[in-house]
Amino acid sequence: MGKIVIKGAREHNLRNIDLELPRDSLIVISGLSGSGKSSLAFDTIYAEGQRRYVESLSAYARQFLGRMDKPDVDYIEGLSPAISIEQKTTHRNPRSTVGTVTEIYDYFRLLFARLGVAHCHVCGREISEQSVDQIVEQVLHLGEGARVMVLAPVVRGKKGEHGRVLEDARRAGFVRVRVDGVVRQLDEEIVLSKKHKHSIEVIVDRLVIGGDVRRRLVEAVETALELAAGLCVVLELTKDGEKEHVFSQKHACPVCGVSFPELEPRLFSFNSPYGACPACSGIGVTLEFDPDLIVPDPSLSFLEGGLVPYNPDANWNRSRFEAFFKEFGVDINTPIGELPEEVKEALFYGSDREFEVAYENKRRTGRFEYRTRFPGVTEDLKRRYMESSSEEVKDWLEGFMSQRVCEECGGKRLKPEVLAVTVGGKNIYELTCMSVSDLLVFFRGFSEGLSQNEKEIASQILKEIVSRLTFMENVGLGYLSLERRASTLSGGEAQRIRLATQIGASLVGVLYVLDEPTIGLHQRDNQKLLDTLVHLRDIGNTLVVVEHDEQTLRTADWIVDLGPGAGVNGGRVVAQGTVEDVCASEESLTGKFLSGKLKIDVPEKRRKGNGNEIVLRGAREHNLKNIDARFPLGTFIVITGVSGSGKSTLLNDVFLPAVYNRVSRGRMREGSYDSIEGVEAIDKLINIDQSPIGRTPRSNPATYVGLFTPIRELFAGIPESKARGYKPGRFSFNVKGGRCENCKGDGTIKIEMHFLPDVYVTCDVCGGRRFNRDTLDIRYKGKNIYDVLEMSVEEAYEFFSAVPAIERKLKTLLDVGLSYVKLGQPATTLSGGEAQRIKLALELSKRSTGRTLYLLDEPTTGLHFADVKQLLTVLNQLVDMGNTVVLIEHNLDVIKQADWLIDLGPEGGAGGGEVIAMGTPEDVASCERSYTGQYLKDML
Repeated sequence: MGKIVIKGAREHNLRNIDLELPRDSLIVISGLSGSGKSSLAFDTIYAEGQRRYVESLSAYARQFLGRMDKPDVDYIEGLSPAISIEQKTTHRNPRSTVGTVTEIYDYFRLLFARLGVAHCHVCGREISEQSVDQIVEQVLHLGEGARVMVLAPVVRGKKGEHGRVLEDARRAGFVRVRVDGVVRQLDEEIVLSKKHKHSIEVIVDRLVIGGDVRRRLVEAVETALELAAGLCVVLELTKDGEKEHVFSQKHACPVCGVSFPELEPRLFSFNSPYGACPACSGIGVTLEFDPDLIVPDPSLSFLEGGLVPYNPDANWNRSRFEAFFKEFGVDINTPIGELPEEVKEALFYGSDREFEVAYENKRRTGRFEYRTRFPGVTEDLKRRYMESSSEEVKDWLEGFMSQRVCEECGGKRLKPEVLAVTVGGKNIYELTCMSVSDLLVFFRGFSEGLSQNEKEIASQILKEIVSRLTFMENVGLGYLSLERRASTLSGGEAQRIRLATQIGASLVGVLYVLDEPTIGLHQRDNQKLLDTLVHLRDIGNTLVVVEHDEQTLRTADWIVDLGPGAGVNGGRVVAQGTVEDVCASEESLTGKFLSGKLKIDVPEKRRKGNGNEIVLRGAREHNLKNIDARFPLGTFIVITGVSGSGKSTLLNDVFLPAVYNRVSRGRMREGSYDSIEGVEAIDKLINIDQSPIGRTPRSNPATYVGLFTPIRELFAGIPESKARGYKPGRFSFNVKGGRCENCKGDGTIKIEMHFLPDVYVTCDVCGGRRFNRDTLDIRYKGKNIYDVLEMSVEEAYEFFSAVPAIERKLKTLLDVGLSYVKLGQPATTLSGGEAQRIKLALELSKRSTGRTLYLLDEPTTGLHFADVKQLLTVLNQLVDMGNTVVLIEHNLDVIKQADWLIDLGPEGGAGGGEVIAMGTPEDVASCERSYTGQYLKDML
């Protein structure tokens, strides 16, 4: 069958549409934001494809996959099993890295376990096999009178009951075993849980070193090595406890005596206790109390609140600190920044000096006196943090902590002995620090120095590693390193990593649904991504892509353009067919922009600014190479460059905290730089990022921008409300009174199904309307409070046109292109781009000072050409009022509108981090080295 036929799609705002889409093609769904693209692609086509596949599985398998609702559509035929690749960055886990997500790290571990060359981590010598004589000599070196136990580690960290192992030891005549560190008699019944990992060591002999013990020790060691396949543990029993010495016939340093366990994949995993650095548990960083955050303003003394976590008015705090300062002969009114270094050191990290504290207890009469040592502010706060059972207190204390690179492993996550194993002269951490592009070069020439045997062992592993790295290079991720944390990836990067994994699977006959895969990609890298999508299509798959990018639209085999407007004004097919068909359509806005009938113009003249500028010097965070950047104030500034060139590092990690800490006297962690000048010319900094506006479904656009309060006040002011005595709180679903108490204002009730997935059912008391009947009786212009929350911004703007306080806030939401969003839409269902524009609307609704600095990160995410035009109008208005707008952007329509560009590059990752060009778009376009400039030339 050559077509996917859709009849009567009505999901969300879709207007009962019928479509015929060609299979084995690249189909792009375009249209204004909110026109119904995601409703068609994800909520209809993907949802039905996945639901049918899941229906084909057994009832047992289905219970693990959750309940799938049937989308609101009459029928769809010609569907294949569907895979969706969305933008959500799901990896909040600090243990997830690019290497683990792509599974390349798993192949690295296997490679190191099979071909790794172990070195002594103390002296660096290559580790060789150890004979029985060498082991015995080292044990005898423990000294006369040392008490030891010779153990055979027969089971090391494996799940199971291990009854057979214990029975074999009993039959062989052994009397005792050490199970999980506890010595047990073999004649007792030993029952182990099969769900947990256990270690079992057979106790071969117990000896005291001295006299003629050598013969007996040789026999014991030989027996242990035979039982445990070349491994032997000698447990030294000292006054301070037990000390373990691991010996191996396979791996040991002949000089230092350092023994090494057998090389196996789990040894190289930072998620396993066998390989992870014990100090940071394999995370690479530790959370420590930071003196800079505890004392954000060093010009204040203790009594003026200089030590933020301590209330100086509290008797208990005051008496301790008074005694502390008195002991060191310092006045308590001295600003903390001016304290002598010795006193500062003792204040933060403690001192051995004892001093007298006199404490007046207000509740109980009397005065307490005691001698004490001061543990130091950081240690004291750590104790409070560990002892507190209150989540609020812990959250508050975490505000004074910052991540520090682990001192034991230096952020490498693994034990030193694991890092001493090399392949091709590099350890596993050094390999993960290389970029994908560099790794490809390394592994392509890797097998030249291997023996025939090693080549056979490595061939399968290398094939997998090289193919996965190649896929990542092909989707424009060559600049990423494998140790990069997954949580630091942008939505576009995370999506392209998943895409690389899918290409690796080489499936055929699958329906892929993608959500704006070009987000965060420079025009140069776009082509690589499109080649990948075309390859997926050519091997026999159908791709449905929601996209606004012009290059992608021109590459498509088939375009479906939805519209003509957003929300209730969208949901119809205004044009479909090839690029030419869509360009010829009179109704299609997309077609008009593609054909050039509509366009975003280049400004007639560039603003010169107000004469002030912020200059950042010597920025060198991550891959930035000691760069200087100028930000002329009163202009529209765009930071450009290929993916991974250092744009986010410059703006979010260096510039933002440096300015914020000076303007707001804040305590953000600053990146590395030499100096920053000119910040005094601004009085306010507003950072508008793409993080969610709320973590629960109770947060929504109306509550976030402060619309809900005047709406509730309006409803409370209606005569009937006054007669009933209703206050504004009556119209809130967050507090008791007006909400439906059956569902606590949620509109749905969660029913726990135990071994089946939880089911959410509409509340049968309020019918999903969140409020009780009395509250819903109150109407304004015929609409109750639930009806108002269900309105789109555009509908609400007309409805409340006579109420200035509400109308002004709705106007700002309209201006940033959010006409289609419902006032009560849960925050959890908004995209990153929508959340960012809601934050922008909130800032626009405030009075501007004319000296404000606005920072935005790719605000055009998810925007159609027409919406971009509208957003640019808003941003230009802000600059015309004297403010400064700085944003990171790849969209050429935005870049050509800028007054000032800072172009980074030339490449991504280690090959980036330089300022390639700085100046007007015309200046950058004339720079030969700039990739941005090459694409800008055609636009100007």
